[in-house]
Amino acid sequence: MKIALAADHAGYEEKEKLKKTLDEIGVEYDDLGANSAESVDYPDYARKVGEAVGRGEYEQGLLVCGSGTGMAIAANKVRGVRAAVAWNEDIARLARQHNNANVLSLPARFTSEEESAKIVKAWFAADFEGGRHERRVEKITEVENADLN
Repeated sequence: MKIALAADHAGYEEKEKLKKTLDEIGVEYDDLGANSAESVDYPDYARKVGEAVGRGEYEQGLLVCGSGTGMAIAANKVRGVRAAVAWNEDIARLARQHNNANVLSLPARFTSEEESAKIVKAWFAADFEGGRHERRVEKITEVENADLN
């Protein structure tokens, strides 16, 4: 599996540390930025990852910002993206198993380096369970494709 990886300035250091975790678990990645802790706008990076996942260039994405929320909101604006903020292993696992989430957004300011590594490992170890969850994810897609007029 190859994923798209990005962070804003608040998540830059954590993103760099998580590369070791991704290497350990055998998940390949393309780093789409940011390339320093210099202030940037998180929607730009969430969009890069979201669009790449939405187009099918990557199976999944991993975003890191201060709270995880801004990145998730921005990524979720892209058709085909189901981004989830996870602050512990259980939330990450359930997002994959029940929601078929395809973009993980981490809150660098609220998780330790050790906890972030555990969250990433739990995320990539989990698979969508389907079954009763399938119809619910299909309903999310219906909302996404709804004509608002």
